[in-house]
Order: sequence, then structure tokens, then C-alpha cells
Amino acid sequence: MAKFKGKYKGGSRRMPHWDYSGDGLYFLTIVTQGRKCILGDIQDKKMILSDFGKIVATEWNKSFEIRDELILHEYVIMPNHIHCIVEIDTKNDSGGDIVESYGRTILQYPDSTNNPDLSDNLKTIKCNMPVRLPKSISSFIAGFKSSVNSKIDDYIDNHQLDIPKYNKNNHFFQPNYHDHIIRNDGEYQRIKRYIINNPENWNRDKLND
Repeated sequence: MAKFKGKYKGGSRRMPHWDYSGDGLYFLTIVTQGRKCILGDIQDKKMILSDFGKIVATEWNKSFEIRDELILHEYVIMPNHIHCIVEIDTKNDSGGDIVESYGRTILQYPDSTNNPDLSDNLKTIKCNMPVRLPKSISSFIAGFKSSVNSKIDDYIDNHQLDIPKYNKNNHFFQPNYHDHIIRNDGEYQRIKRYIINNPENWNRDKLND
């Protein structure tokens, strides 16, 4: 398919020209700042959430209650990260679609030639200002991280904990995240098994260091 012809560019985890607000299945990984194991512990190959982990779990599930375009297929909260499969299921407008590409906004209009090659079938207008689009993966994750920061800061205040609060200079989660576009059912099933078995395989996890 033409959408998958691009390759990752150096330093970026994002696929060039892929519409991250478009319909699709995504394997996402969100990691705590400094890979700190503050979300809980693995006991007898099962994840036991800490108080912070319980807050994260609550805000995670709320994210899907308030966003109609998102469907949660599978997820696991680990001591220092979250793995999940998320689906975006939304209908595009008949007019121009705004999509993300490396922090630029690209306004795309279908050409009347009906060329099946995506790159030839779109006219683009580019803007240099970074934009986070609504109903996109980045918008969803930004909202989730913001709500976690707020709720955990409230917890710190309510329990008078002697630890720094979280803000734009002290992130609870790493500012970035890893995303992978799931292309077929075989890949979907492999990633789903990996997520389900993650607690059992924690001792071999590359994020457990």
C-alpha cells in the first residue's frame, strides 16, 4: 500500500507522511521519566499497582470513556511503562484533511485524477508551526499525561508527600512515546500476546534495567 512506502527518518519514531489522526491500529509504549518503577511491582508474574499506578489506571480508562474515536484493544501497566493497542475509528470530512508530519501541518486536498498513489493524489499546503491535531494519537497521549500529572500532584498535596510535584519541567512520563502502525492480523496477534505476557516476562524486559 502506498501509505506504507515511507521509512523512519533518523531520530524520529514517526512514519513520514502517515496520518496519525487517521483510522488505524497502533502499538504504543509510554515510559515513566527516567524509567523509574513507580507504577507498581511484579509479584508472582502479576502486576500489582502502586497508588500512583492506580491513578494512572483510572486516568487511562477515562481517556477512552471521553474519546469516542478511540478503541482500546489491549493494554498493560508495567512498573515503569504502559504498552497498548489503540484503534482510531473516525470518519474523515469530505473536504480537506489536516494531518501531522514531523510537527508541520499539511492541508491535503484530493486531486480529481483519482490516482491510487497517495503521494500523487494529494495537493499539500505546508505550515512551519507545530500543531497537535484533535482526535490524533499525540492529542490523546498529551491529554492523558496532563491528567495524570494533575491527579498525582493532588495526591502529593493530600498526603503531604515530600517529593517534587510534576509539571512541564518535571515530567511524570517521558515527553516522547513510541508508536508502531499495525499492518496486518499476524502482527496484531503477535503484539497482543507480547502485551498479555509482559508481566510474566518482566525479568527479560529491556525496560527493566
